[in-house]
Amino acid sequence: MNILVIVLYGLSLLIFLLALSWILVPAFYGLPSKPTNPDRIRKALRLADLKRDEVLYDLGAGDGRVLFIAAREFGAQAVGVEVGPVQWAWIRLKIVSGGLGGRVRIKLRDLYKTDLGDADVLYFYGTSREVRRLAPYLEKQMKAGSRLVSISADFPEWEPSKFDEESLIFTYEMPPREGSLTTYMLKNSE
Repeated sequence: MNILVIVLYGLSLLIFLLALSWILVPAFYGLPSKPTNPDRIRKALRLADLKRDEVLYDLGAGDGRVLFIAAREFGAQAVGVEVGPVQWAWIRLKIVSGGLGGRVRIKLRDLYKTDLGDADVLYFYGTSREVRRLAPYLEKQMKAGSRLVSISADFPEWEPSKFDEESLIFTYEMPPREGSLTTYMLKNSE
């Protein structure tokens, strides 16, 4: 009976530590995991005009839902960048069990140490605080003609190429045009 109690206690502690690291590791890097509604993801990928066999990067892949929607429904090559080891392991498990190893990859690393040069579309869900730090990095990393789709946070010094006001989705074509959401709205109000 004592062995069973010890095993149950050990499992409970393990589950608690995994849950805690799911939240704390990404939060330490400034990007706590916030799952996006699948319909909003689909809308964002359509707005970014994601095409079959294009390469999509998801910065802060979380539970991998963007990657799997991009691969299964859009036929994209999806690459997740995730700093959380629990999230990384979860996505790896889903890749293997879903048979998507040829279409989905996951990298365990800080997004600022990731080469994004082959990205056709970059998916980002963050806050205005992360945007300020991310903008100069993306300008250096992303190739001309690639697209950035940002959920909820606009890049204040860039003019979006498309904007979905209802779902708060911004897309930018690289290199970004100087401007802002205001300049975009003024151009498209006529």
